[in-house]
Amino acid sequence: MRWFVSIGAVLVAGAIAAGDVAAWAAPGPSANGQLADKDPATAVDVELILAVDVSYSMDMDELAVQREGYAQALVSKEFLQALKTGPNGKVSVTYFEWAASNDQKIIIPWRLIDGPESADAVANEIMKTPIRRASRTSISGAIYFAMPLFDEDPYHGLRRVIDISGDGPNNNGSPVTGARDQALSKGIVINGLPIMVKEPSYSTMDIDNLDWYYEDCVIGGPGSFVVPIKDREKFKEAIRTKLLQEVAGREPARPVPAAEREPRVSCMIGEKIWQDRWGR
Repeated sequence: MRWFVSIGAVLVAGAIAAGDVAAWAAPGPSANGQLADKDPATAVDVELILAVDVSYSMDMDELAVQREGYAQALVSKEFLQALKTGPNGKVSVTYFEWAASNDQKIIIPWRLIDGPESADAVANEIMKTPIRRASRTSISGAIYFAMPLFDEDPYHGLRRVIDISGDGPNNNGSPVTGARDQALSKGIVINGLPIMVKEPSYSTMDIDNLDWYYEDCVIGGPGSFVVPIKDREKFKEAIRTKLLQEVAGREPARPVPAAEREPRVSCMIGEKIWQDRWGR
């Protein structure tokens, strides 16, 4: 089941404050079929990969706000409170930036977050790395790069999640649906943060309804969702909302199910735009 989540639809912090945390997560098999709580020293509630778009369609201000958004979300009191609701009270996180199909750079290797000190350390690592930009947009490349990273994680989670943020459709590398389906076959959940703060432009190869594209072509797995950013002022709030939901491991408070139908936006639209513009 996949879900579409608006910024106002997921008031996770309010639910935490109200004490609605009893059934947010429960022990179960991890993606590799083994119980994640066999070894308490390495058991975490979720293994979370943050895959962040740094393509040229993202301006420097957006890239800076995006970095700040992730760093601030990890140290927020809402995130740290949500962390406590899981059976293990900790998560493992890795953060990488991506652009073309052969361009991915790990900014933060796997790190354990189990409280304020470890959260501060990860946030500081994110912020101290110089911001970069690169050409092309390969969501499929990001997914293929992310999948084997789970095998390198020294921690073992009840859930494995790839969290993809980006401001445009796949236009490089393999088709995105093939990468998505391969990840889903491994028990990995993919969530999305489509960034829609600018009017679609021919020069940046943006598209209308990027949220539909992410919902129908990118995300998947039990409880998967998108949190679209349509207002620059809501950028950091959206990132925090998404991370809270991923750590809490519950479905949205007011979910709107995505109908099982043909994609509303062609899953090859990015490739078509690139072909029409550059002829290759």
